[in-house]
Amino acid sequence: MDTLSYKTISANKETVNKEWLLVDAENVILGRLASKVAKLLRGKHKPDFTPHVDCGDNVIIINSEKVELTGKKKNQKEYQRYSGYPGGQRSFTVKQMMDKNPIFVVEKAIKGMLPKNRLGRDLFRNLYVYAGKDHPHAAQKPKKINLNSIK
Repeated sequence: MDTLSYKTISANKETVNKEWLLVDAENVILGRLASKVAKLLRGKHKPDFTPHVDCGDNVIIINSEKVELTGKKKNQKEYQRYSGYPGGQRSFTVKQMMDKNPIFVVEKAIKGMLPKNRLGRDLFRNLYVYAGKDHPHAAQKPKKINLNSIK
């Protein structure tokens, strides 16, 4: 029996092949978009996934201003910040944030689904979110991906 063929392949920074993927967020539910994009950033869809290595792809999200939320979340879900000073807590609804900065809502949802360590911060740098349909990454020739094809 040939035991050499049963060795586990562990990817590293040099052996990983990264692709550029384009995701259209128009009329997509925010949570479903975030979970699937986090999976693409992490590299869990690849057969050579290694948990401690950045083996995910670079993901470009367009039309983030047209992302959908279910139920009454647009008016009831709040984002909170705190400056550290007394009376320095501020809260904003999703509707206020979508009017002010629609990129923040999508980025925050995806960042919350990545690991909370150095690797997660490195993975987040592979994400590019744009409010409209235009993006400056045409030279990378991103491959358009359908989110429904990802399990």
